[in-house]
Amino acid sequence: MDHGTDTDRNTLLIAYVLYALGPFNGLTAVAGVIINHLKINDTTSEFVRSHHSWLLRTFWWGLLWSIISTVLMIVGVGFLIYGVLAIWYIYRVVRGLINYADRKVMPR
Repeated sequence: MDHGTDTDRNTLLIAYVLYALGPFNGLTAVAGVIINHLKINDTTSEFVRSHHSWLLRTFWWGLLWSIISTVLMIVGVGFLIYGVLAIWYIYRVVRGLINYADRKVMPR
């Protein structure tokens, strides 16, 4: 299986690091999603493309649920959703990094 070029993998690793820093500074996750959008079609590697896709879904679903959580804070349930969202986000980034290190393709 083609695991991409060194440049592709390094760019992907930078995106993962930016996502990992996202909970501390949301701007880094935005930088990561920009990288993903710019690079997802620049590679012929299914491995690299699957990881970019995984990170894109993580960002956009996370943003959607963050907005929903914020709205639902009015009735109090938003705080619970934020807690679940935080665990989900950490899981997605950690699972992606583990699969990256093991050179495994991410699921669709």
